[in-house]
Amino acid sequence: MSPSSGTSSSPGADARVPPADVPPSAVAAATVRLRAAGCVFAEEEAALLAEAAASGGGDGLAALDRLVARRAAGHPLEHVVGWAEFAGVRIAVGPGVFVPRRRTEFLLALARDLLARAPGPVPVAVDLCCGSGAAAAALAASGRHAEVHAADIDPVAAGWARRNLAGVGEVHEGDLYAALPAALRGRVAVLVANVPYVPTADLPLLPAEARTHEPRVALDGGDDGLAVLRRVAAEAGRWLAPGGTLLVETTGRQARTAREVLAAAGLAPALHHDEDRAATVLTGPRPA
Repeated sequence: MSPSSGTSSSPGADARVPPADVPPSAVAAATVRLRAAGCVFAEEEAALLAEAAASGGGDGLAALDRLVARRAAGHPLEHVVGWAEFAGVRIAVGPGVFVPRRRTEFLLALARDLLARAPGPVPVAVDLCCGSGAAAAALAASGRHAEVHAADIDPVAAGWARRNLAGVGEVHEGDLYAALPAALRGRVAVLVANVPYVPTADLPLLPAEARTHEPRVALDGGDDGLAVLRRVAAEAGRWLAPGGTLLVETTGRQARTAREVLAAAGLAPALHHDEDRAATVLTGPRPA
């Protein structure tokens, strides 16, 4: 995970030339502060923070000092700079919203492929537990003309999703399927549900960035981490079109049980793993 140590990868991992109004000496000083705070990729992060400071339109040096102080205090890098790169799309994020993870790009690659092959002129794609709306935004940018919807129970997340999906998708606030328009029932070709899957007892083991700065509702999956997945799977068949597919992210240790959950819901689960991203995804098509 680079350069951000606790949440996703980073807004952008390549070192950059310091902006003209932020001298190299200021970036070097920021690097020292970040390294002292424990940031593994301090040089790359300092360059990103300098870029963000320069884009604010004010005093670049003062802005950089404020941004470095927030990052050194443990705020996620993406929250500090205001965006995260996800599946080729820049996603606006900030305090109180889950930061999209780089490993979830594997789920998106599978979802994009399914959307590209979905029948009909305008297939429906839905992003449940959407957080910032990153998955929905990436699907909307996939090149396939589709009707894109996103939903989250957290009003803060829904607000960020509306910002990221403005003009390309609809955002609904509420509890899973209860948030969706009834007209979508039986029509969804691609149903992405990046549900929270951290067992409650494991929450204290998460990096401090996630524990402190991301909403618990986006992380806590209940006793075994699969509580929300069970609810999503139980209703998926009613919302999926014939041949439509549910996609969920899970972990290696949960994969067997998660697969049984999808099968019990009448879906046909298949397990996919990406070693490079350390990502595990289950797809569950509704039989045609």
